[in-house]
Amino acid sequence: MKKLVLAYSGGLDTSYCAHQLSHQEGFEVHAVTVNTGGFSTEELKAIEARALELGAATYKAIGAEQVFYDRVVKYLIFGNVLRNNTYPLSVSAERIVQALEIVQYARTVGATHIAHGSTGAGNDQVRFDLIFQTLAPEIEIVTPIRDRKLSREAEIEYLKANGIAYSWEKAKYSINKGLWGTSVGGAETLGSREALPEQAYPSQVSITDPRTVCLGFTRGEFTALNGVEAPPVANIQALEKIASAYGIGRDIHVGDTIIGIKGRVGFEAASALITLKAHHLLEKHTLSKWQQFQKEQLANFYGMLLHEGQYLDEVMRNIEAFLADTQRHVSGEVFVRLHPNRFELEGIKSANDLMNASFGSYGEMNKGWTADEAKGFIKILSTPGKIASQIHDKS
Repeated sequence: MKKLVLAYSGGLDTSYCAHQLSHQEGFEVHAVTVNTGGFSTEELKAIEARALELGAATYKAIGAEQVFYDRVVKYLIFGNVLRNNTYPLSVSAERIVQALEIVQYARTVGATHIAHGSTGAGNDQVRFDLIFQTLAPEIEIVTPIRDRKLSREAEIEYLKANGIAYSWEKAKYSINKGLWGTSVGGAETLGSREALPEQAYPSQVSITDPRTVCLGFTRGEFTALNGVEAPPVANIQALEKIASAYGIGRDIHVGDTIIGIKGRVGFEAASALITLKAHHLLEKHTLSKWQQFQKEQLANFYGMLLHEGQYLDEVMRNIEAFLADTQRHVSGEVFVRLHPNRFELEGIKSANDLMNASFGSYGEMNKGWTADEAKGFIKILSTPGKIASQIHDKS
């Protein structure tokens, strides 16, 4: 039998694929779930049971939270990446790592085919296929939902006809949870006018008393929370648990999809947004203005390419090297005040704080130059403007 690795989430689309590919197409299906922070142990056990019942020969859950952080999230933090100044690339970043892990697993089991449940109308088909084709061009990609243009109703009808009696009732809101945030889709996000209601978000406001949290960074990495050192992944997860109880990190992102149409999706990413904004504040204190300017240009480009599945282009490694080098002095503590549905950045403490210079305080008395030196500096600085003004006045 031909070996096929199926990217399996346990949902309707991939469940259809598991049964149809094993029973109708004659593949030896090896189902795999790549966990980038969205599944509990109990959920993975239930997914495994369903995959095997549907006809998969084997099932494997790959824990990829640390890989996700090391290969992607770390650089999103270094670059303060928010797509369209809003979205922390929660889902799109996950898909890249999931595709990388699936290719590696396919090679391990000697698969000749890789399948996923993407439709032909979204971004994920592009992200998965780009990674698969680039890293394993010899492995054939199989996409039953896309190729057959199957509707949700047709998939359910097929499974029922084959004795699969799960409840496939569509939830009112689709939730995709991961280490770097949770996406939320519903009827409201299909149009341009309506906001998502409170109940659409997975985390409800349960704490209203404000509190201050302290994020510790070492060379740009989130290494401590409230003075307790831990690995960045653990700190991101711990901060999410604290801040999501305030309903922080909710928004709706509007952007351009890879296939050229506009898309709208809600999200909840308390830890991601707080971490990014706290890190950015620390950089304002510890980096030069030209470092910040160049970082902003390159980080925006990095986020765009990542979103569009171009992770394997060598320019991404070039940008990562640049971003990592900029973090040499980005160490210190950032204090953040949490309130219901919002947060505020209070300030920072850092041995590398460039405000601590001995030249004086902005807007106050200076110690580094005389009044005459300041006048001379300003006179020279005005020279280009004087020249342009004279020339333009004559014309």
